[in-house]
Amino acid sequence: MEDKEIKKRFRKIAESKYKEFYPVKTLEELGYKRMKCKVCGRYFWSTVERETCGDPICNNGYQFIDKKTTTKELGYTDVWKEFSSMFNNLGYKPIKRYPVVARWNPTTDFTIASIAAFQPWVVSGNVEPPSKRLVIPQFCLRFNDIDNVGVTGHFTGFVMIGQHAFVQKKDYNINKYFSDIFKWLTKGMGINKDEIQFHEDSWAGGGNLGPSMEFFSHGLELGNQVYMQYEQTKNGYKELNIKVLDMGAGQERMSWFTQTNKNIYESVFPSVVKKLYVVGDVKKQDIDLLNRFLPYSALLNIDEVKDIDKAWKDISTFLGMDVEKLKQKIKYLASLFSIAEHSRTLLFGLNDSALPSNSGGGYNLRLLFRRAQSLIDKYNLDVTIGELIESHAKELKKQYPELEENLDEVRKIIEVERKKYINTLGNSKRLLSRIISEKKIDDEKLILLYDSYGISPDIIRQEAKKIGKTIMIPEDFYIRISKMHEEKRKKELLKTEKQVDIDLSDLKNKTGETEILYYDDYKLTNFEARVVKIIKKDKYYVVLDKTAFYPTSGGQMNDKGKMNDCDVVDVFKHGSYIVHVLDRINFKENDIVKCSIDFERRLQLTQHHTATHIINGSARMLLGNHVWQSSAAKYIDKARLDITHYDKLTRKELDEIERIANTVIQNDIPIISNIYERNIAEAKYGFRIYQGGAVPGKTLRIVEIPDFDVEACGGTHCKTTGEVGEIKIIKSTKIQDGIVRIEFVAGNAEKKLIQQELDIINELCKMLDTKKEFIVYRVEELFNKWKKARKEMKKGKKINTKELNLVSKKEFKGTITEMINKISEILNTQKEYAVKTVKRFLNQLNEFKNK
Repeated sequence: MEDKEIKKRFRKIAESKYKEFYPVKTLEELGYKRMKCKVCGRYFWSTVERETCGDPICNNGYQFIDKKTTTKELGYTDVWKEFSSMFNNLGYKPIKRYPVVARWNPTTDFTIASIAAFQPWVVSGNVEPPSKRLVIPQFCLRFNDIDNVGVTGHFTGFVMIGQHAFVQKKDYNINKYFSDIFKWLTKGMGINKDEIQFHEDSWAGGGNLGPSMEFFSHGLELGNQVYMQYEQTKNGYKELNIKVLDMGAGQERMSWFTQTNKNIYESVFPSVVKKLYVVGDVKKQDIDLLNRFLPYSALLNIDEVKDIDKAWKDISTFLGMDVEKLKQKIKYLASLFSIAEHSRTLLFGLNDSALPSNSGGGYNLRLLFRRAQSLIDKYNLDVTIGELIESHAKELKKQYPELEENLDEVRKIIEVERKKYINTLGNSKRLLSRIISEKKIDDEKLILLYDSYGISPDIIRQEAKKIGKTIMIPEDFYIRISKMHEEKRKKELLKTEKQVDIDLSDLKNKTGETEILYYDDYKLTNFEARVVKIIKKDKYYVVLDKTAFYPTSGGQMNDKGKMNDCDVVDVFKHGSYIVHVLDRINFKENDIVKCSIDFERRLQLTQHHTATHIINGSARMLLGNHVWQSSAAKYIDKARLDITHYDKLTRKELDEIERIANTVIQNDIPIISNIYERNIAEAKYGFRIYQGGAVPGKTLRIVEIPDFDVEACGGTHCKTTGEVGEIKIIKSTKIQDGIVRIEFVAGNAEKKLIQQELDIINELCKMLDTKKEFIVYRVEELFNKWKKARKEMKKGKKINTKELNLVSKKEFKGTITEMINKISEILNTQKEYAVKTVKRFLNQLNEFKNK
């Protein structure tokens, strides 16, 4: 079931047993009584008799605008400062935010809530939390409200201040947790308790669920406290190993609530809004209209309102003005707020190493950039997203000083993205003029044009208007786009590697997980072990109590070798066991077998795996902190590393990456490998360890090249960087938007490649009767004279055959590899086809001469 449906069903259960699920004891001590809303039918708690629950939909909008509802006025960053101070005194440890890119979590791209920082490992009880009770100012990314941004006060990027506890059942006290958040609302923010309503609700997400209390005041939801106690399973919900408190409150909303003379965007990023008011020529009367409109803005939430057109008409009636005029004014201001809001979300996403792209989580970042840029273009605003990002970083320096540290890199990414947007725009307009004149543009076509060609609906409407066509854009256009990609991404994240269908469940009671011997010493290739399981299917599947055989994983191919004198043809992981595949066996269960591993194969794979780490670190050092490993593969003859990068790599950049990598090798740095508890590894090294994506388990093996690269990795690795031998980068290709592939060789594979290249050069020299230093320009001469001869032959013209003789003795200064690369470039072919291609051109040239 979807989370919404799970939440709805669980709320019914909680309502029927409310004394069991909610902090009733504290509520009653504080003078609150349980009531039922006459509009929505939900149960809520209030100190004064009320007919409605306080939700803006039931309360006819926000009631706090331009009213003094608190005894305190808190600036945006002051909220966290005051909150963390109070909760520190209450026994909660304030900690720093986690990255917005949730690389530790296999189920999501982004950190969507403060609790998501601790899912799944801490919440499941497998990993110790940073503190049993803590508070955190977690910046979160959500893309399900894009079309609401600017109108209703929603955000795509926002700070969810979290109040969390991770404790055993005996220490879990929801009445105490509720009392603590009540203290913040009444003393920290200065809200009169008679003006706060608490709603009974439930929450589901990230595989967990539990009852929750939402808190409202004057129509604004300020946050909710979830008593997360259950895990979602296929068979229903079961109790978590530990009990979890998950209180999330929007820092933006709390700041706005205490500054009621401003709209939410003015209270959150005042300097950016002020800048946009100036470039957007916003008048006093526009602000006056906005202030009159704000109390009703909550009624336009696209996700909750069935008839959005009726909602606009109702609001225009309340305000006593024409609905179209109201829409025009408000949507212009909403565009300015959207530009401000989207640029802040981009700042956090790019700072934390996400890149705009056409797939995955990066798709939403590109969507935000293009929506913001199209609004800037639509209204011809003299401002850049780069300028706004810089203003945001300065404004947030007190709370998030790290945002200014990476500004140069973020600006560079934004500029590349802007150029891509301009190119897309130029290409799409030519396509669009044809499509608009030929076809009807419905909602489905609008989404297709945006998703496939990057054409925004505003551009489509403008182009259609030129030929007298009217295009209606759905109010939830960008939400639909985001949801479509979210569903696609969920399916991708749920995909798992196909495993052989074997049952090892009985091993859980007979023996522990397979003991791994290859972690400490990759040179360990002879060992003895006990056979704990044999399964006969198409082949023999053998599990040992311990093994030095490496299973295919992490992009590294498996080891091969012998078990007694039987060939081990494959090795793979099955849960916590390593399974060996053999065509025949000469042993039985409980026998002790002698095992040996093909060391030459192991050595080459080990060199390629360690080289992958070195190249990854080298690329990051040269290109910037946005570089992360996307995927990798280590074979015998070569290896590849896919990295996140916003542009193609030039030959000069590849040469520099290669130079840095080989310097690391020459320095012969010891490589350190240790097993850590997950929370200790994260605290010591940060989240940079998740280069290959999320790694399961309570413990992590950390492979570190000190002061250069550190990763959570289960592969075989050299003892020092010097053991890798020389690294040689073969080529680089852009495999998709935001992902660049680097192919390379190391160790013996590098020596073999050099010999292959030398053989190619020698063969070409022999064919073209020249020396090595002249071969590059002799090949170029061949190609040019072949083209000339073919051209003249087609025209039927005669040519002096002496002009077709190959005589060039121009010298090329460079390595054998550089010679091969230049020759491949001249011939527009891969190096392995160079000899064949030259032979063909030479034969055809001789035929032309004869004719």
